[in-house]
Amino acid sequence: MREDARREAVYRDGIVGLPAAFSSSWADRLHEDFLVAYADGSTRPDGLIARGPNRYYLAVHPERVRGFVELVSAPEVVELSSSVLGEDYQIVELGFDVALAGAVDQPWHRDFPMPPETRVEHRLTSLAFNASTVDVTPELAPLEVAPGTHWDVGEDFADGMFPPRSRWPAFERLASRRFPHRGDLSARTGLALHRGTTNRADRSRPVLVLGVVTAAGEQSDVHQLAMTHAFHDRLPESVRHRLRVALVDELEPIVQRHDIEGLRMGA
Repeated sequence: MREDARREAVYRDGIVGLPAAFSSSWADRLHEDFLVAYADGSTRPDGLIARGPNRYYLAVHPERVRGFVELVSAPEVVELSSSVLGEDYQIVELGFDVALAGAVDQPWHRDFPMPPETRVEHRLTSLAFNASTVDVTPELAPLEVAPGTHWDVGEDFADGMFPPRSRWPAFERLASRRFPHRGDLSARTGLALHRGTTNRADRSRPVLVLGVVTAAGEQSDVHQLAMTHAFHDRLPESVRHRLRVALVDELEPIVQRHDIEGLRMGA
């Protein structure tokens, strides 16, 4: 798919698939890194954030993801981010979302209220790139997206993010489930209404999330990465100048702050 077609798909549907961006072995290493990060987060009271029953999110340091440089340097990521967000886009988030065995349907939601740039100027200001660490099957909690709903102003959405249940049937009629394989990427706007579905399998479904914003995007310290001076110095300049980053001498355990209160109880 040409880059202009990918951009058009994001603006039309709110999501676009980027198949075979990486090898399956790259995704397998990513899964190993997830297991380490999840085990570490599980030992601390602030190491995980609930996104529903048996479903969690955890931000991670780029230094703990061996494929970080390959991910942010991938042509699919660089070209689509530049096309949608501008040449001076910034990378501000890295984390894992995981649906464990027994996870249930989430409520339909968007990840944040619609910003003025989208409401007034019809312009997207952020993208989330997703990389599944496993081959997703119908029973393994696939992501469900309602294409085109990113343009819904959401005046009746609770907290600007959660539509009333009376509107859910319309989203279910639009719904498209996604079944990525190891090595596939996707890119979506967090404004497109979506939900994680029930995990009927006996294993987890982790996905890596890379958050990218316009240069003028939200400036809070929640949306930035931490990395050591030594790691930062080893990065290619093409990566360094894209990062919204706090440099430290030593990494500290992350106190998780990417909370979405309305997701904690499931649908």
